[in-house]
Amino acid sequence: MGTAILAPVRVAIMTAGSRGDAAPYTGLGHRLAPAGHEVTLVTHGRFAPLVAGSGVRFHALPVDPRAELESPRGRGLHRSASGPGKLLRVVDLARRLVGRLTEDPLGAARDSDVLLLSSSLAPLGHTIAEGLRVPSRGVYLQPLAATRAFVPPVLGGDSWGGPVDLLAGHGGGLAVEHVFAGAVPALRKRLGLPPLRTGAARRARERRLWPVHHGFSPLVVPRPGDWRAGLEVGGYWWPYDTREQLPDAVVEFSDAGPPPVFVGLGSATVPDAGRPSARVVAALRCAGLRGVIQRGWGGLAADGDGMLTVGEVPHALLFPAWPPWSITRARAPRRRGCVPGFRRCRSRSGSTRVSGPPGWSPWVSPRPSYRCAA
Repeated sequence: MGTAILAPVRVAIMTAGSRGDAAPYTGLGHRLAPAGHEVTLVTHGRFAPLVAGSGVRFHALPVDPRAELESPRGRGLHRSASGPGKLLRVVDLARRLVGRLTEDPLGAARDSDVLLLSSSLAPLGHTIAEGLRVPSRGVYLQPLAATRAFVPPVLGGDSWGGPVDLLAGHGGGLAVEHVFAGAVPALRKRLGLPPLRTGAARRARERRLWPVHHGFSPLVVPRPGDWRAGLEVGGYWWPYDTREQLPDAVVEFSDAGPPPVFVGLGSATVPDAGRPSARVVAALRCAGLRGVIQRGWGGLAADGDGMLTVGEVPHALLFPAWPPWSITRARAPRRRGCVPGFRRCRSRSGSTRVSGPPGWSPWVSPRPSYRCAA
Protein backbone atom coordinates (compact mmCIF):
# COMPACT_ATOMS: atom_id res chain seq x y z
CA MET A 1 0.00 0.00 0.00
CA GLY A 2 2.91 2.34 -0.51
CA THR A 3 5.12 3.36 2.42
CA ALA A 4 6.01 0.35 4.55
CA ILE A 5 4.98 0.26 8.21
CA LEU A 6 8.25 -0.57 9.96
CA ALA A 7 6.93 -1.21 13.48
CA PRO A 8 3.68 -2.77 14.71
CA VAL A 9 0.94 -0.18 15.07
CA ARG A 10 -2.72 -0.03 16.05
CA VAL A 11 -4.73 0.29 12.83
CA ALA A 12 -8.41 1.24 12.64
CA ILE A 13 -10.18 0.53 9.35
CA MET A 14 -13.36 2.60 9.22
CA THR A 15 -16.24 2.01 6.84
CA ALA A 16 -20.02 2.30 6.64
CA GLY A 17 -22.64 1.02 4.23
CA SER A 18 -23.71 -2.41 3.04
CA ARG A 19 -21.98 -5.79 3.35
CA GLY A 20 -19.97 -5.05 0.22
CA ASP A 21 -18.63 -1.91 1.88
CA ALA A 22 -17.30 -3.94 4.82
CA ALA A 23 -16.32 -7.45 3.67
CA PRO A 24 -13.21 -6.53 1.62
CA TYR A 25 -11.64 -4.87 4.64
CA THR A 26 -11.70 -8.16 6.55
CA GLY A 27 -9.21 -9.47 4.02
CA LEU A 28 -7.09 -6.32 4.22
CA GLY A 29 -7.04 -6.48 8.02
CA HIS A 30 -6.27 -10.20 8.01
CA ARG A 31 -3.15 -9.54 5.92
CA LEU A 32 -1.98 -6.77 8.26
CA ALA A 33 -2.48 -8.72 11.49
CA PRO A 34 0.25 -11.38 10.93
CA ALA A 35 2.82 -8.57 10.62
CA GLY A 36 2.14 -7.74 14.25
CA HIS A 37 -0.30 -4.88 13.71
CA GLU A 38 -3.37 -4.65 15.93
CA VAL A 39 -6.18 -4.15 13.44
CA THR A 40 -9.73 -3.11 14.29
CA LEU A 41 -12.58 -2.96 11.81
CA VAL A 42 -14.95 -0.13 12.70
CA THR A 43 -18.30 -0.68 11.00
CA HIS A 44 -21.94 -1.64 11.61
CA GLY A 45 -22.59 -4.21 14.32
CA ARG A 46 -24.43 -6.60 11.98
CA PHE A 47 -21.12 -7.31 10.21
CA ALA A 48 -19.25 -8.50 13.33
CA PRO A 49 -19.43 -12.18 12.19
CA LEU A 50 -17.33 -11.31 9.13
CA VAL A 51 -14.16 -10.90 11.22
CA ALA A 52 -14.56 -14.09 13.25
CA GLY A 53 -11.27 -16.00 13.22
CA SER A 54 -9.48 -13.40 11.08
CA GLY A 55 -7.30 -11.89 13.79
CA VAL A 56 -9.11 -8.57 13.27
CA ARG A 57 -10.84 -6.88 16.19
CA PHE A 58 -14.26 -5.30 15.85
CA HIS A 59 -15.73 -1.97 16.95
CA ALA A 60 -19.45 -1.65 16.25
CA LEU A 61 -21.22 1.34 14.74
CA PRO A 62 -24.84 1.77 15.87
CA VAL A 63 -26.77 1.95 12.58
CA ASP A 64 -28.17 -1.19 10.91
CA PRO A 65 -27.94 -0.47 7.16
CA ARG A 66 -30.32 -3.25 6.12
CA ALA A 67 -33.01 -2.00 8.49
CA GLU A 68 -32.58 1.52 7.09
CA LEU A 69 -32.85 0.31 3.48
CA GLU A 70 -36.02 -1.59 4.34
CA SER A 71 -37.56 1.40 6.13
CA PRO A 72 -40.12 3.59 4.31
CA ARG A 73 -37.44 6.22 3.67
CA GLY A 74 -35.00 3.61 2.43
CA ARG A 75 -37.58 2.15 0.07
CA GLY A 76 -38.03 5.64 -1.30
CA LEU A 77 -34.72 5.15 -3.10
CA HIS A 78 -36.55 2.96 -5.60
CA ARG A 79 -38.59 5.91 -6.79
CA SER A 80 -35.49 7.36 -8.47
CA ALA A 81 -35.15 6.34 -12.11
CA SER A 82 -31.70 7.87 -12.64
CA GLY A 83 -28.27 7.72 -11.01
CA PRO A 84 -28.25 11.41 -10.00
CA GLY A 85 -31.74 11.14 -8.54
CA LYS A 86 -30.85 8.10 -6.48
CA LEU A 87 -27.63 9.78 -5.31
CA LEU A 88 -29.62 12.73 -3.97
CA ARG A 89 -31.93 10.40 -2.05
CA VAL A 90 -28.99 8.42 -0.67
CA VAL A 91 -27.31 11.64 0.51
CA ASP A 92 -30.54 12.73 2.22
CA LEU A 93 -30.92 9.36 3.94
CA ALA A 94 -27.28 9.29 5.05
CA ARG A 95 -27.40 12.84 6.43
CA ARG A 96 -30.22 11.82 8.75
CA LEU A 97 -28.11 8.98 10.15
CA VAL A 98 -24.63 10.46 10.35
CA GLY A 99 -25.19 12.12 13.72
CA ARG A 100 -25.37 8.64 15.26
CA LEU A 101 -22.04 7.65 13.68
CA THR A 102 -19.73 10.27 15.18
CA GLU A 103 -18.95 8.98 18.68
CA ASP A 104 -17.83 5.44 17.85
CA PRO A 105 -15.26 6.35 15.15
CA LEU A 106 -13.88 9.00 17.49
CA GLY A 107 -13.58 6.53 20.34
CA ALA A 108 -11.89 3.93 18.13
CA ALA A 109 -9.47 6.55 16.76
CA ARG A 110 -8.33 7.50 20.26
CA ASP A 111 -7.00 3.96 20.64
CA SER A 112 -5.33 3.87 17.21
CA ASP A 113 -2.06 4.94 15.62
CA VAL A 114 -3.24 4.92 11.99
CA LEU A 115 -6.68 5.37 10.40
CA LEU A 116 -7.56 3.69 7.10
CA LEU A 117 -10.74 5.29 5.79
CA SER A 118 -13.29 4.09 3.26
CA SER A 119 -14.88 6.62 0.94
CA SER A 120 -18.14 6.45 2.91
CA LEU A 121 -16.51 7.79 6.10
CA ALA A 122 -13.54 9.71 4.70
CA PRO A 123 -14.75 13.28 5.49
CA LEU A 124 -15.58 12.33 9.07
CA GLY A 125 -12.51 10.14 9.58
CA HIS A 126 -10.11 12.68 8.15
CA THR A 127 -11.45 15.32 10.51
CA ILE A 128 -10.93 12.96 13.45
CA ALA A 129 -7.40 12.13 12.27
CA GLU A 130 -6.56 15.81 11.92
CA GLY A 131 -7.92 16.65 15.35
CA LEU A 132 -6.12 13.77 17.09
CA ARG A 133 -2.96 14.24 15.00
CA VAL A 134 -3.13 10.66 13.79
CA PRO A 135 -1.93 9.76 10.27
CA SER A 136 -4.61 8.58 7.86
CA ARG A 137 -5.11 7.48 4.30
CA GLY A 138 -8.02 6.48 2.13
CA VAL A 139 -8.74 2.87 1.23
CA TYR A 140 -11.45 3.11 -1.42
CA LEU A 141 -13.28 0.31 -3.20
CA GLN A 142 -14.39 2.43 -6.18
CA PRO A 143 -12.71 5.08 -8.39
CA LEU A 144 -14.38 8.21 -7.02
CA ALA A 145 -11.83 10.92 -7.82
CA ALA A 146 -12.87 13.23 -10.65
CA THR A 147 -11.57 12.27 -14.09
CA ARG A 148 -12.32 12.90 -17.76
CA ALA A 149 -12.37 9.15 -18.37
CA PHE A 150 -15.76 8.31 -16.81
CA VAL A 151 -18.38 9.49 -14.34
CA PRO A 152 -18.32 8.08 -10.77
CA PRO A 153 -19.78 4.60 -10.35
CA VAL A 154 -22.60 6.02 -8.22
CA LEU A 155 -23.78 7.81 -11.36
CA GLY A 156 -23.43 4.80 -13.63
CA GLY A 157 -19.72 4.68 -14.48
CA ASP A 158 -20.26 5.47 -18.18
CA SER A 159 -18.66 8.37 -20.04
CA TRP A 160 -20.73 11.44 -20.85
CA GLY A 161 -17.82 13.24 -22.48
CA GLY A 162 -14.59 14.43 -20.84
CA PRO A 163 -15.67 17.83 -19.44
CA VAL A 164 -19.03 16.48 -18.23
CA ASP A 165 -17.36 13.44 -16.65
CA LEU A 166 -14.96 15.72 -14.78
CA LEU A 167 -17.77 17.96 -13.57
CA ALA A 168 -19.81 14.94 -12.48
CA GLY A 169 -16.82 13.62 -10.55
CA HIS A 170 -16.45 16.85 -8.61
CA GLY A 171 -20.19 16.88 -7.98
CA GLY A 172 -20.13 13.33 -6.65
CA GLY A 173 -17.27 14.22 -4.31
CA LEU A 174 -19.14 17.21 -2.97
CA ALA A 175 -22.24 15.06 -2.43
CA VAL A 176 -20.25 12.76 -0.12
CA GLU A 177 -18.91 15.79 1.76
CA HIS A 178 -22.45 17.14 2.03
CA VAL A 179 -23.49 14.02 3.96
CA PHE A 180 -21.29 15.18 6.84
CA ALA A 181 -21.92 18.92 6.52
CA GLY A 182 -24.06 18.93 9.65
CA ALA A 183 -21.70 16.84 11.81
CA VAL A 184 -18.19 17.93 10.85
CA PRO A 185 -18.35 21.61 11.98
CA ALA A 186 -19.31 20.62 15.54
CA LEU A 187 -16.67 17.90 15.53
CA ARG A 188 -13.99 20.33 14.38
CA LYS A 189 -14.92 22.71 17.18
CA ARG A 190 -14.86 19.88 19.70
CA LEU A 191 -11.37 18.83 18.58
CA GLY A 192 -10.02 22.38 18.63
CA LEU A 193 -9.74 22.71 14.86
CA PRO A 194 -10.46 25.96 12.99
CA PRO A 195 -13.78 26.07 11.12
CA LEU A 196 -13.75 25.02 7.46
CA ARG A 197 -16.53 25.06 4.92
CA THR A 198 -17.40 21.72 3.38
CA GLY A 199 -15.79 22.38 0.01
CA ALA A 200 -12.70 23.92 1.62
CA ALA A 201 -12.04 20.76 3.66
CA ARG A 202 -12.10 18.65 0.52
CA ARG A 203 -9.84 21.03 -1.38
CA ALA A 204 -7.38 21.03 1.52
CA ARG A 205 -7.08 17.24 1.33
CA GLU A 206 -6.47 17.46 -2.39
CA ARG A 207 -3.78 20.15 -2.02
CA ARG A 208 -1.97 18.03 0.54
CA LEU A 209 -2.12 15.05 -1.85
CA TRP A 210 -3.87 12.98 0.80
CA PRO A 211 -3.04 9.39 -0.19
CA VAL A 212 -5.81 7.05 -1.34
CA HIS A 213 -5.21 3.41 -2.21
CA HIS A 214 -7.90 1.74 -4.31
CA GLY A 215 -8.85 -1.89 -3.78
CA PHE A 216 -9.71 -2.92 -7.33
CA SER A 217 -7.66 -4.23 -10.21
CA PRO A 218 -6.15 -1.88 -12.83
CA LEU A 219 -6.97 -4.64 -15.34
CA VAL A 220 -10.65 -3.97 -14.66
CA VAL A 221 -10.46 -0.17 -14.30
CA PRO A 222 -7.09 1.29 -15.38
CA ARG A 223 -5.84 4.22 -13.33
CA PRO A 224 -7.00 7.39 -15.14
CA GLY A 225 -4.10 9.37 -16.52
CA ASP A 226 -5.45 12.68 -15.21
CA TRP A 227 -5.59 11.59 -11.57
CA ARG A 228 -3.37 13.54 -9.19
CA ALA A 229 -0.36 12.05 -7.42
CA GLY A 230 -1.23 10.00 -4.36
CA LEU A 231 -4.17 8.17 -5.94
CA GLU A 232 -3.03 4.58 -6.46
CA VAL A 233 -4.70 1.41 -7.77
CA GLY A 234 -3.32 -1.89 -6.53
CA GLY A 235 -5.71 -4.83 -6.63
CA TYR A 236 -8.67 -6.42 -4.88
CA TRP A 237 -8.85 -7.04 -1.14
CA TRP A 238 -10.61 -10.38 -1.12
CA PRO A 239 -12.82 -10.88 1.96
CA TYR A 240 -11.56 -13.17 4.69
CA ASP A 241 -13.38 -16.49 4.58
CA THR A 242 -12.43 -19.77 6.23
CA ARG A 243 -14.89 -21.91 4.31
CA GLU A 244 -13.06 -24.51 2.21
CA GLN A 245 -15.93 -25.91 0.20
CA LEU A 246 -19.22 -24.85 -1.29
CA PRO A 247 -22.53 -26.00 0.23
CA ASP A 248 -23.49 -29.50 -0.87
CA ALA A 249 -26.57 -28.21 -2.70
CA VAL A 250 -24.43 -25.90 -4.85
CA VAL A 251 -21.91 -28.64 -5.65
CA GLU A 252 -24.63 -31.11 -6.58
CA PHE A 253 -26.41 -28.54 -8.75
CA SER A 254 -23.16 -27.53 -10.48
CA ASP A 255 -22.23 -31.16 -11.20
CA ALA A 256 -25.69 -31.98 -12.54
CA GLY A 257 -25.30 -30.12 -15.83
CA PRO A 258 -23.51 -27.40 -17.78
CA PRO A 259 -21.88 -24.57 -15.79
CA PRO A 260 -24.63 -22.26 -14.52
CA VAL A 261 -24.89 -18.48 -14.55
CA PHE A 262 -24.66 -16.73 -11.18
CA VAL A 263 -27.08 -13.83 -10.62
CA GLY A 264 -26.98 -11.63 -7.53
CA LEU A 265 -27.86 -8.12 -6.45
CA GLY A 266 -25.61 -8.20 -3.38
CA SER A 267 -26.95 -5.88 -0.69
CA ALA A 268 -29.23 -3.96 -3.04
CA THR A 269 -32.93 -3.96 -2.21
CA VAL A 270 -35.82 -3.98 -4.68
CA PRO A 271 -39.45 -2.88 -4.22
CA ASP A 272 -40.89 -6.16 -5.52
CA ALA A 273 -38.57 -9.18 -5.48
CA GLY A 274 -40.98 -11.23 -7.57
CA ARG A 275 -40.64 -9.07 -10.66
CA PRO A 276 -36.83 -9.13 -11.12
CA SER A 277 -36.79 -12.78 -10.06
CA ALA A 278 -39.24 -13.67 -12.83
CA ARG A 279 -37.28 -11.69 -15.39
CA VAL A 280 -34.02 -13.38 -14.40
CA VAL A 281 -35.56 -16.82 -14.77
CA ALA A 282 -37.18 -15.90 -18.09
CA ALA A 283 -33.91 -14.54 -19.47
CA LEU A 284 -31.95 -17.62 -18.43
CA ARG A 285 -34.54 -19.95 -19.95
CA CYS A 286 -34.59 -17.88 -23.13
CA ALA A 287 -30.81 -18.30 -23.42
CA GLY A 288 -30.97 -22.00 -22.57
CA LEU A 289 -28.89 -21.55 -19.40
CA ARG A 290 -29.07 -22.84 -15.87
CA GLY A 291 -28.91 -20.34 -13.01
CA VAL A 292 -27.73 -19.94 -9.43
CA ILE A 293 -29.65 -17.00 -8.00
CA GLN A 294 -28.43 -15.41 -4.77
CA ARG A 295 -31.21 -14.26 -2.45
CA GLY A 296 -29.31 -11.24 -1.08
CA TRP A 297 -30.99 -8.33 0.67
CA GLY A 298 -33.41 -7.98 -2.23
CA GLY A 299 -34.97 -11.41 -1.65
CA LEU A 300 -34.51 -12.83 -5.17
CA ALA A 301 -35.80 -16.36 -5.63
CA ALA A 302 -36.11 -18.88 -8.45
CA ASP A 303 -37.29 -22.45 -8.65
CA GLY A 304 -37.91 -25.14 -11.23
CA ASP A 305 -35.60 -27.15 -13.44
CA GLY A 306 -32.17 -25.65 -13.89
CA MET A 307 -32.60 -23.02 -11.15
CA LEU A 308 -31.14 -22.88 -7.64
CA THR A 309 -31.64 -20.16 -5.01
CA VAL A 310 -28.81 -19.72 -2.49
CA GLY A 311 -27.95 -17.52 0.47
CA GLU A 312 -24.42 -16.36 1.18
CA VAL A 313 -21.77 -18.42 -0.62
CA PRO A 314 -18.00 -17.80 -0.84
CA HIS A 315 -17.43 -16.24 -4.25
CA ALA A 316 -13.73 -17.15 -4.11
CA LEU A 317 -14.76 -20.81 -4.31
CA LEU A 318 -17.77 -20.35 -6.55
CA PHE A 319 -16.37 -18.56 -9.59
CA PRO A 320 -13.06 -20.37 -10.24
CA ALA A 321 -15.08 -23.53 -10.89
CA TRP A 322 -17.10 -21.91 -13.68
CA PRO A 323 -16.35 -20.18 -17.00
CA PRO A 324 -16.54 -16.35 -16.92
CA TRP A 325 -20.30 -15.87 -17.23
CA SER A 326 -21.92 -12.53 -16.49
CA ILE A 327 -25.17 -10.63 -16.64
CA THR A 328 -24.89 -6.90 -17.33
CA ARG A 329 -26.94 -3.98 -18.59
CA ALA A 330 -27.41 -3.62 -22.33
CA ARG A 331 -29.86 -2.35 -24.90
CA ALA A 332 -31.11 -4.98 -27.29
CA PRO A 333 -33.90 -5.41 -29.84
CA ARG A 334 -36.94 -7.53 -29.03
CA ARG A 335 -36.66 -11.08 -30.30
CA ARG A 336 -39.58 -13.44 -30.66
CA GLY A 337 -39.76 -15.99 -27.87
CA CYS A 338 -37.35 -14.12 -25.58
CA VAL A 339 -37.73 -11.59 -22.78
CA PRO A 340 -37.61 -8.04 -24.24
CA GLY A 341 -34.30 -6.35 -23.51
CA PHE A 342 -32.19 -9.52 -23.17
CA ARG A 343 -29.78 -10.97 -25.69
CA ARG A 344 -27.22 -13.73 -25.90
CA CYS A 345 -23.57 -13.16 -26.88
CA ARG A 346 -20.35 -15.12 -27.17
CA SER A 347 -17.16 -14.44 -25.23
CA ARG A 348 -13.70 -14.72 -26.76
CA SER A 349 -13.38 -18.09 -25.06
CA GLY A 350 -16.67 -19.27 -26.56
CA SER A 351 -18.82 -19.07 -23.46
CA THR A 352 -22.18 -17.32 -23.32
CA ARG A 353 -23.12 -13.94 -21.92
CA VAL A 354 -26.65 -12.80 -21.18
CA SER A 355 -27.28 -9.04 -21.28
CA GLY A 356 -30.24 -7.51 -19.45
CA PRO A 357 -32.45 -4.51 -20.10
CA PRO A 358 -31.53 -0.88 -19.31
CA GLY A 359 -31.46 -0.09 -15.60
CA TRP A 360 -31.00 -3.74 -14.65
CA SER A 361 -27.55 -4.21 -13.12
CA PRO A 362 -26.99 -7.37 -11.07
CA TRP A 363 -23.60 -8.39 -9.69
CA VAL A 364 -21.21 -9.79 -12.31
CA SER A 365 -18.64 -12.54 -12.06
CA PRO A 366 -14.98 -11.50 -12.38
CA ARG A 367 -12.83 -11.13 -15.47
CA PRO A 368 -15.40 -11.18 -18.30
CA SER A 369 -13.97 -10.46 -21.75
CA TYR A 370 -16.54 -10.36 -24.53
CA ARG A 371 -17.14 -9.52 -28.15
CA CYS A 372 -20.89 -9.39 -28.73
CA ALA A 373 -22.73 -9.36 -32.02
CA ALA A 374 -25.03 -6.46 -32.81
